[in-house]
Amino acid sequence: MFYAETRYFRDLLKRTALWAALAGAIAAFAACSHPAPEDGYDAVNKADCLPAIKLLDQHNHPVVLSSLKGKAVLVNFIYTSCPGPCLTETLKMAKVADRVSQELGSKVILLSVTVDPEHDGPAQLLQYAQKQGVERPGWLFLTGAPSAIDTVLKNFKLIRQREEDGTVDHIVGVFLLGPDGRELREYNGEILKADSIEADINKAMARG
Repeated sequence: MFYAETRYFRDLLKRTALWAALAGAIAAFAACSHPAPEDGYDAVNKADCLPAIKLLDQHNHPVVLSSLKGKAVLVNFIYTSCPGPCLTETLKMAKVADRVSQELGSKVILLSVTVDPEHDGPAQLLQYAQKQGVERPGWLFLTGAPSAIDTVLKNFKLIRQREEDGTVDHIVGVFLLGPDGRELREYNGEILKADSIEADINKAMARG
């Protein structure tokens, strides 16, 4: 009898531990898959995201990222052959640009960096910006050597990835950098809220 009871409790403990582990795994998955809140969250990355790396804008003009310091910089990552998500994110970024139009270029910069530099040159980026109706001063669409793009992404703790069929993985993170080039806030590009970002940009400019 004692042995049977012991075995019963041992099995009960095993089942309890199994369910606890399963519940923990489900909770971890939910936390990882849960999108950033609509108003973003404070960034924890302390790296300099505007180092002295030279890229090219949509007009084939060289842009050294470090030259943008002293301004609030909003950064996202796109590619011109994207079937949809990049277009949606670009239009959301455009709403931010509309809200800060008076400061765009002088105090605020928008950066859209391609994650497909092998196919996105300045001409492709210019065509993309014009087609979306977002070609304006202060909004730079950047490309460069693949190694340079990889270095830029590394500073954001990101990497470029392709699927087996060659399609490019999307990066939905949007990042607000302070005047020192370091991250202040991070947003989910799928649910960008222009009013929240405008408020964060104003706070960032006040730091300058």
